[in-house]
Amino acid sequence: MLYIFDMGNVIIDIDFRRVLAVWSNLSGTPLATLSPKFALGETVEKHERGQITDAEFAEMLCDEMEVSLSFEQFSEGWNAIFVGVRPEVIELMNKLREQGHRVVVLSNTNHMHFQYWPQQYPEITTSADHLYLSQDLGMRKPDQDIFNYLLEKERVVAGQAVFFDDVQEHVDAAKRLGINAIHVSDRNVIPDYFKTHDFSLPAVT
Repeated sequence: MLYIFDMGNVIIDIDFRRVLAVWSNLSGTPLATLSPKFALGETVEKHERGQITDAEFAEMLCDEMEVSLSFEQFSEGWNAIFVGVRPEVIELMNKLREQGHRVVVLSNTNHMHFQYWPQQYPEITTSADHLYLSQDLGMRKPDQDIFNYLLEKERVVAGQAVFFDDVQEHVDAAKRLGINAIHVSDRNVIPDYFKTHDFSLPAVT
């Protein structure tokens, strides 16, 4: 089988409130003023597709939030999103690979974050056979193109893939392609899934 793991709130806990708290502190802008102006909209999506640079992204988002931050200050806040890895998921990923299954990461992310998390959390990279990252592919979830691309590269049909993601829209998109998609609504979902599914069986080739 092919096991596909999203990253944020699947392998690693993230919290956008931490981002806003740092930006509020560094800019002197009250959190109550800053928070309503922050949105995961078109600017974020362009950045995740690699269509704009980190500097352009920082400038555009600061303009949207009407806040003044240097690029270094912006980066400090943007990378504060990461809380810590979920060791139980890392352990399961490694067990799957030991059993001969293929394990990959499929994440909507960006170059700024990629300069940070692999150094801080190297176990994510070492526990996966490959990283499929939106900023490298020019595609992002829930676009079906990114799922089709991954399946083609991995040379598996949709029914031989299991996908874990915390966003229902991404799960629904994968299901429409026939992928076995699981909504990770809390950190118990993945461990509970493998309590009821025998992943010790030989890998499908």
